[in-house]
Amino acid sequence: MLTLRNADLIRDVPMSSQAPQFSIPSSPMQRGQAAVQARNFEEAVRCFAEAVVQDDRNPQALAALGQSLCWLGRREEGVAQLRQSGQLLAKKARKTRDVSLTLNLADQLQYWTDYAGARDLARTAVQINPAEVRGYQLLAVSCLRLNLSTQALTAARQAIRLAPDSATLQILLATLEAAEKLHEPARNRLEKVLQGRLSPEEAFRAHKELANILDKLGEYDQVFAHLHAAAELSARLPEVRRQDAGLVSRMIESYRAGFDPALLRRWSTADLAGDVPAPSFVLGFMRSGTTLTQEVLAAHPRVLVADESSLLSSLGDELRRMNPCSGSLADQLRALDRDGIRHLRAHYWKLARGLYGEKLSGQHLVDKTTMNTIDLGLLNCVFPDAKVVFVMRDPRDVCLSCFMQTMIPTPSTVHLFTWQGIADFYALMLDWWLLMRERLSVPYLELRYEDAVTDFEPSFRRVFEFLQLPWDPAVAEFHKQAARKYVNSPSFSQVAQPLYSSSVGRWRRYAHAFETIGARLRPYVDAFGYEA
Repeated sequence: MLTLRNADLIRDVPMSSQAPQFSIPSSPMQRGQAAVQARNFEEAVRCFAEAVVQDDRNPQALAALGQSLCWLGRREEGVAQLRQSGQLLAKKARKTRDVSLTLNLADQLQYWTDYAGARDLARTAVQINPAEVRGYQLLAVSCLRLNLSTQALTAARQAIRLAPDSATLQILLATLEAAEKLHEPARNRLEKVLQGRLSPEEAFRAHKELANILDKLGEYDQVFAHLHAAAELSARLPEVRRQDAGLVSRMIESYRAGFDPALLRRWSTADLAGDVPAPSFVLGFMRSGTTLTQEVLAAHPRVLVADESSLLSSLGDELRRMNPCSGSLADQLRALDRDGIRHLRAHYWKLARGLYGEKLSGQHLVDKTTMNTIDLGLLNCVFPDAKVVFVMRDPRDVCLSCFMQTMIPTPSTVHLFTWQGIADFYALMLDWWLLMRERLSVPYLELRYEDAVTDFEPSFRRVFEFLQLPWDPAVAEFHKQAARKYVNSPSFSQVAQPLYSSSVGRWRRYAHAFETIGARLRPYVDAFGYEA
């Protein structure tokens, strides 16, 4: 699978993720598998942990325990178990040279965004069996997501030597060549690929990547032809067809009526005095600058950023568990007393500790999940003592950037595959923000992306002051820290670079394309003060 996982995937994680298959019978294992099928992950963890106690060298038990822990939200513990399973599988593979199960584990680590662990395991696999194409492919993708573009390019080239006729690998290699600024070779490669017979997904990716390369080469008049070609192909992709494209609009319609000022002000900071603290939240619309904001904040020694997590949205699941009666989310919140709200707050921190463990100790938690914008009402009710940073950007630059990106299909991102769909979804979400900012009881700060990149220190001093954190000069070097870690966003490579302003006003290169959606965006251009 060539598609890289992005920020919004965490909202729509499928139950099936090509788990490693084994054939070791075990009573706890059988009970654990039954619990997984029933989506009872707590029971699955107990069963698989029992199997590990019986045999702590059983890679099947370790892998199953790791996956179940991850599904339960205890990612740090789960990844540790998956890594241990991978090491045992690699040790066995050294005797047989069959690295298929080892690579399955590497794929699992990628799925749970442990790209460092996946890289190490894939590297071991290709050392054991240098003829394994899939090993080089997994190694290339892992290195790319870790901003190790030179190593990624080397791995992809080796994969191409072994499988020169693979269109998927040719597209991957072109992507990596572009990352290394080898734009002409990448362009030639993709144009040749597009002349062959491709699956809809391969053709979709080739057009998307070629559009981005042509943009870098300044061939602006050719870019939108490839973007629209990709948009037409997207309707044929199974992952896109499976999404409920009306889900978010139905949610917003319900929330507009349900989250009235009375509900949003039902609980106050004084009501929750002495309770667990509130995190801060960074949100906005996709491609608006939330990842840049996240990485600047994460460079502060007292801040831990939850990068595109499901922490807040999971509270909806917990609320439905607490109150299984029918009714909207707002109605269920109205039915809670103060103890119920305290329970939801404690549940949030329980999930956060499962994800980050001791890293949370003494840190100010910033929950940066861009599409938490949808859940503003839930956020306000459960955390009336929170602070919200809403990141905004010129709507035209936002829409252009969304169209240029390849997104994992989810109920939110499914709208970003077509030009008109992007404009309509942007309007839906920004109308919701404009309504909610008048109703919210939590304090909020609007941060302009353009100010952040052209007037960095004053802009972010304002953010840190709002969050009641002291200024630290280290945040100006955020890109160095970002380059050393995995960032769960399509802009992972951009935030690993020093600040640049070339993305400001980028839409003007494609002004002709906005003839079809300009009227749709005009209210927001005006509302946010972006001059024509």
